[in-house]
Amino acid sequence: MWAKQRKQYADLNASASVDSCRFWVNSPSLCALCIVFCLSLSSCAFFLPNSQLPILALINFILLIQGYFLGGKLKGLIVLFSTQLTITLLLYMLFHDSERINEGVLAVVRILLAIIPGWWLSITCSPHRIGEVLSWCLPHKWAFVLAACFSLLPRLTLEVKEIYQMQVMRGAQIQPKDLSRPKNWSELAYCVLYPLLIQLLKLSKQMALAAQLRSFGQHKKPTHWPE
Repeated sequence: MWAKQRKQYADLNASASVDSCRFWVNSPSLCALCIVFCLSLSSCAFFLPNSQLPILALINFILLIQGYFLGGKLKGLIVLFSTQLTITLLLYMLFHDSERINEGVLAVVRILLAIIPGWWLSITCSPHRIGEVLSWCLPHKWAFVLAACFSLLPRLTLEVKEIYQMQVMRGAQIQPKDLSRPKNWSELAYCVLYPLLIQLLKLSKQMALAAQLRSFGQHKKPTHWPE
C-alpha cells in the first residue's frame, strides 16, 4: 500500500520536473486559439439543438482520442459520467415518470460534452502558457489563480486517492457497495470531503506564500515561466 503511494508521489514529482516541452501546445497564440476553441465547444454543448449533438459528440470523441494518446486519463471522465448518470436517473425516477428518463440521459450527455474540451485543454496546453494567455484579458492575479488550478489537478487527484484509501483502511464505510445506501453519504463527506477541503486550504496558503516570496504582484509586467 505505502510502496504504491510512494511510487505515485515519485511519478508525480517526475512529471512535475519535466519542462513545458511535454505539452503539445506551447505557443501563446496557439494556446489562445485552443482556449477559444474549447470555450466554443463547451458553450455549444448547452445551446445546440438535439439534432446537431451527434456532430459535437464526434468532435469531442476525436479530442478524447488525441488526449488519451497524449497521456490523458479517461478513468476520471468515466467515473464522473457514471456517477452523474446514476444520480440523475434516480432523481428523474423519483420526481418524474419513467417516460422522461431520456431527458435525464440527454442532460448528463450535454454536461459531459461540456467537460471534455476543458479536459483536453489541460492535457494539450501548458499551464504556464494558459496563464500567459489569460493575463491578456484578465488581471495577472486572476490569471495566476486559474493557471494554478490547471497545473494542480494531478496533485488534487492524488490527494483524493490517498485520503480515500487511508479512510477505507480505518474502516470507514465509503466503498462503492457502502455508498449504495444513502445513510453512508454523510460519512463520505466527513471522511473524504472535509479532509480534502483542509488540504486545499493548506495548499492555497503554501502557494500564496511561494508567490509572495517571489515578489508576485509587485511588477506591472510579470514574466511567465520559462521566460
